[in-house]
Amino acid sequence: MANPIFEYELQILEHHLDTFGHVNNAVYLDLYEEARWDFITKNNLGLKEILETKVGPVLLDLQLTFRAELKLREKIKIVSQARTEMRNKFIMQLDQKMIKEDGKIASTITLSVGMMDLNARKLIAPTIEWLKALGLEEFKDG
Repeated sequence: MANPIFEYELQILEHHLDTFGHVNNAVYLDLYEEARWDFITKNNLGLKEILETKVGPVLLDLQLTFRAELKLREKIKIVSQARTEMRNKFIMQLDQKMIKEDGKIASTITLSVGMMDLNARKLIAPTIEWLKALGLEEFKDG
């Protein structure tokens, strides 16, 4: 079974910084989200498809850890990978981490993600299209 790692590269810019000269804690969430939008869009499930199908991902909880500060003009890579086991039939888990150029991990995040039917406003089991976009054509119930 495939379980791909998705990579997203970027450079830390001035608008990412706080008054201490490093990336503000809330900005980490924005950067992780940017990486998620990048890989789902590349897998043909971007905003256009979400609006058409009225089904899309929602974050249910997260665990964010800071390990090393990120500073201006640093280049980083965000790697994302879905876990092959689901928490239950509705909730997938996704791990992401920010890696500095020297290989040091700056931050990690684990997310619980559900699929929401935007018309019914409730969680549904992930569709085969979403599982394929995450590289999880099969999964194990948790």
